[in-house]
Amino acid sequence: MKVLIVGGSGFLGGELVRQARAAGHDVAATYLTRPGGDDGVEWRPLDVLRRDEAEAVAGAVRPDVVVNAAYRQADWAITADGAAHVALAAAATGARLVHVSSDAVFSGAAVHYDETAVPDPVNPYGAAKAAAETAVRAIAPAAVVVRTSLIISDGGSPQETRVHDLAAGRRSGVLFTDDIRCPVHVADLAAALLELAASDRAGTHHVAGPDAVSRYDLGLLIARRDGLDGAALPAGTRAASGPPGPLDVRLDSRATQVVLRTRLRGAREFLAPR
Repeated sequence: MKVLIVGGSGFLGGELVRQARAAGHDVAATYLTRPGGDDGVEWRPLDVLRRDEAEAVAGAVRPDVVVNAAYRQADWAITADGAAHVALAAAATGARLVHVSSDAVFSGAAVHYDETAVPDPVNPYGAAKAAAETAVRAIAPAAVVVRTSLIISDGGSPQETRVHDLAAGRRSGVLFTDDIRCPVHVADLAAALLELAASDRAGTHHVAGPDAVSRYDLGLLIARRDGLDGAALPAGTRAASGPPGPLDVRLDSRATQVVLRTRLRGAREFLAPR
């Protein structure tokens, strides 16, 4: 299978590249500023804001599947318009599309959200992700839209870096006790995305862990695993001091888990002490 990973030099994109290569797929990947370091990968520069560039890359690679892992949280155009450009490029070459979305499309008012839930974002990033989903569905009805949550790894994720920095006093801020999500391990997420890419499934799928934890409790789990002083982690609430955003958002991934071979582990399992 020829796979084009858009955003392949990013955190999730890098894991997708690694797993796709390990599975024996022919892999091409895009980058905005610098390529990743993986050997045997066809690296191509791409600014997803340029529709012509997206179509040129897809036309040159001729992939069977495009996995779009590109976004920028503070940039509406990259997150929303970029997704539409990638979808148009995939459609023009007849490639299957897997688009990565987020639990940020939900307000938290309902707390529990399965794949049938309708987006009701409350901040600009969530609105951009919801707009991207709408564009992808309109352009590529057979695409897979995968909503996920906080992505954690074995030490390299932004969430883990923030916890280490807070524990060491290298940055200011707090970990919210009222902001609850269902974290997923990057390896599980990447495996699920590639599994869905190779399937004939379409529509919306939720790929998140089964454990609902606050950002503060997640920080404590990371601290315990990594031997940090959990007591050094500052706690606070988003409601009182944080930027506007959803509070308690729990993705229900049970329907998707039934069709996956990949087991989606919970944070308490994959962050257990080594």
